[in-house]
Formats: sequence, structure tokens, C-alpha cells
Amino acid sequence: MTKLEVSIDVIVHATEDIDKFYESFNEMFGLEKDEFSISNVSGHFDNPITTLSAKLSKKEASKFLDKFLEKISEGQKNEIIDQIEERTENSSMYLRLDKQDFVQGKIKFNEREAIRLKIHTPIYNKKDTFKVFSEIFQKVN
Repeated sequence: MTKLEVSIDVIVHATEDIDKFYESFNEMFGLEKDEFSISNVSGHFDNPITTLSAKLSKKEASKFLDKFLEKISEGQKNEIIDQIEERTENSSMYLRLDKQDFVQGKIKFNEREAIRLKIHTPIYNKKDTFKVFSEIFQKVN
């Protein structure tokens, strides 16, 4: 099995319900509230912002990716594979999920106002990046 690490980062604005994010992560991926670290910061206009972060490794990361792959369509998998070169840097792939769709139990990719996923696996030769991430996203459950 490939060594995997998944980082999840969510910026939750004061107008958003943080509990909806916890519920969605639990329902969709089996992640519990206590798996997230929480930071409270002030935004540009001193508005309160909460950041949620989780770092999954080994079995937890693999289980997360398995569930993620079950929930996305073949078209979405192909989109990820087609964009591997643009979405990877230093053995890490970056994906962004639409927050509004996510709290409704759907996975859609969106670059703005997004949940950020970073999927890391050691790649020792840069030319193997496409091959390694293609295999991860073509994995049959």
C-alpha cells in the first residue's frame, strides 16, 4: 500500500454553521469532531473566522480516500486524472470542494470558498507523479 497522508482545511465564516461541516464530515467520511483542530482568527474587517484542520495518515487517510472515491462520479475521477499535472506539487495533490454542496452531502469541485484537500504520497521521481496519482484515483474499491 502506498503511504498516504490527507490534510483537510476549512475556513468557516461567522455566517456559516460549523456544526453542518462536522455533520457532513461524519456522515460522508466517518470523521469525528475531535479529529479536527480549531483556530479562531479575525478576518479583514475584524469578522470572526474559524478554521478547521484535520490531518489523516496511514489507515485513516486510506479509508478517507476510499470513501471519497465512492462518492465521486467517473467523470469527476477522470477530471482529477486529467488535471494531475496542474494539481500536484512536491508529491502532493490539491483539490478544492464546494462548501455549500458539501454541507448538502454532495461533492463538487470549486476553486473559490472551498474546502481544501491535500493528498500526499512520497514520489521520488517527478516523472512518476502522473502514474502514482492515476493509480490512486483509478483504484477499484
